[in-house]
Amino acid sequence: MRTGIIGTGRIGSTLARILVAAGHEVVLANARGPQSLGPLVAELGPAATAAHPAEAADQAELLVLMVPYASVRGLLPAAAVQDKVLVDATNAFGAGGKPADLGGRASSELVAEWYPGARVVKSLNTMHFETLAVAGGTSRTKSAGSTAEGERLALFTAGDDEKAKEIVAGIIADLGFAPVDTGPLHSGGILQQPGGPLFNRPLTEAQALAWISH
Repeated sequence: MRTGIIGTGRIGSTLARILVAAGHEVVLANARGPQSLGPLVAELGPAATAAHPAEAADQAELLVLMVPYASVRGLLPAAAVQDKVLVDATNAFGAGGKPADLGGRASSELVAEWYPGARVVKSLNTMHFETLAVAGGTSRTKSAGSTAEGERLALFTAGDDEKAKEIVAGIIADLGFAPVDTGPLHSGGILQQPGGPLFNRPLTEAQALAWISH
């Protein structure tokens, strides 16, 4: 599956590296244009290409938003994400770095309203980029079944489209992490976003499942 990553800061670049290491193709895009991505594409090799955001949306089978939350609305043509899995990995912060006041709504609910044809999944936003870079690597390099049950770190999914969540969960597993479903886009998204109990809280699979079921 070709994954489009919109936003190539520290977290977006990290995701690109571990996706390529896991055998995936990536299309990278940012606000500065494809020419700014030359060094990263060269580092990643033939599995990576660069494009403008709208082009990446056309070329990829799955898209990950890793841009500042304030820039999400209107970033992509609605037609470009029609029926595509759109992973909202953004975090809504307000003044002073505090969680934005969204009136009790999940930030990803708003993303789903802005892109009504997309299959929105909240994921890949809770883990610090340094942890993302290394925590799944051990699992990726071991043979299947050699990691003790429950030891992988959890990455969460939330959404209203069960098949879309399954697709994202498969990618999470490819990266050496444990996919854990937090529920629908509203309630599950609130758990993951800034101010929620799962944001920036590394948990093993066993710990995450215990927390979800409590």
